[in-house]
Amino acid sequence: MAGHSQFKNIMHRKGRQDKVKSKLFGKLAREITVSAKLGLPDPAMNPRLRAAMLAARAENMPKDNIDRAIKKALGGDAENYDEIRYEGYGPGGVAVVVEVLTDNRNRTAGEVRAAFTKSGGNLAETGAVSFMFDHVGVVEYDAGVASADAVLEAAIDAGAEDVVSSEGGHEIYTAQDSLRDVAKALEAKFGEPRKAALVWKPQNTVPVNDEQGEKLFKLIETLTEHDDVQNVYANFEVSDALMQKLSA
Repeated sequence: MAGHSQFKNIMHRKGRQDKVKSKLFGKLAREITVSAKLGLPDPAMNPRLRAAMLAARAENMPKDNIDRAIKKALGGDAENYDEIRYEGYGPGGVAVVVEVLTDNRNRTAGEVRAAFTKSGGNLAETGAVSFMFDHVGVVEYDAGVASADAVLEAAIDAGAEDVVSSEGGHEIYTAQDSLRDVAKALEAKFGEPRKAALVWKPQNTVPVNDEQGEKLFKLIETLTEHDDVQNVYANFEVSDALMQKLSA
């Protein structure tokens, strides 16, 4: 199995404790506030804000929390966060891209670097690994929304570039500047997606053995649990046996 989405599936299957859920809501609220602050507070006119709100609803974040995060941006008392992308290599030479929103660059840089080092990887310069990924838009639906053929046909009509369907759902990929239009066309046909956002999609995957895979998953988990880290992407491929072991 390949891709970071598999890691996310494992985290969901293991379930979320209240503490983890609270931390996730904090990250989602931060993204909503920053999105609303950088653009218009209307999600219909602000694609990034709409994507942030979709992500929040997908995690069952209460509407009051979402509204409060938007009002925080409008009130002018919101913290100033820097958007930073860190890049590095994890166990087995896997390329890792980390997106953060931080109010303290030095603290976050030190802690992200420490996570890489502890896993046997290393933090690299910006641009060192991102060329191995395509920065694209993705629109995701649950598997039951329609058949793979129906989704593919609708995606082509909407102007999407690629579709990946599996038992975990449908992932429709599009160019960055087409994300809003494609998402709108698909929503008219299938309803609101579970996700619509810009992501780093690996061009190829790197196979790692089970020992490297376990260390890599620990690195991704450590990064994902960091308060300032919004997203983690990696171009790995591991065995089904390891996926099953980690899911247990």
